[in-house]
Amino acid sequence: MVVSTPNFFDAFSHWNVSAGQQSAIHRGEILLHPQVHPSGGGSATAQMYLPMARDLAWSQITNYSRWVHYFTDITNSRLLAVDAENPACKRIYQMARKAFLFLTAEVEIYLRVTERSQQKIEFRLERGNFVDFSADLYLQDWQTGTLVTYSVCATPSIPVPSFVVQQALQLELPANMRNMRRTLCPGS
Repeated sequence: MVVSTPNFFDAFSHWNVSAGQQSAIHRGEILLHPQVHPSGGGSATAQMYLPMARDLAWSQITNYSRWVHYFTDITNSRLLAVDAENPACKRIYQMARKAFLFLTAEVEIYLRVTERSQQKIEFRLERGNFVDFSADLYLQDWQTGTLVTYSVCATPSIPVPSFVVQQALQLELPANMRNMRRTLCPGS
C-alpha cells in the first residue's frame, strides 16, 4: 500500500510546511513525513528540491541503471523489459545489501514500473524479498527547479520489528535522497 501523495497544485499545502522549511528544502535539505504502515512495515515520504529543469531530472531519474549511484545500498539496478504496447510500463530488477550490526542482508526485488511522463513513477512489487513494497515518485516544477516527492511503503520478508523498519526508513530515505541530489546536482 502506498500512502498516496495528493495532486500537487500547491506542493506543500497538505503538510503545513512553513516558509522556513521551504527555504531549507530550497537550500538542499530533505523534508521527511513519516507515516503509519498498516501491515507493520515502514512508510515515509521525503521531499527534495533539485536546481534543474524537470525534463532533465526526469531523464536522469528514469535511467534505472544509475540508481546504484543514487541509493548507496543498491548494488544492482537494471531495466529488464519495456512493454512493447505501452512503453511507459517497464520491469526493473534491483539488488541491495544492508549491514545490521554483525549481519549483512541482501535483498532483491522485481518491480513493475509505470511512468507518467515527467510527472510520476509508480513502483509496484512483482516479487522479491518483501511482503509488500510500493513507491511513488513525483516530479513537479517548483521555483526555478524541480520538487521531487518520494513515498515508500515496505515490509521486508525477514522478521524485523516494525519500529526498526520504520526507524531505518526514516534514516535511510533522507540519506538516499541527499545522495541522489549530490549525484544529480554536483556542487549545489
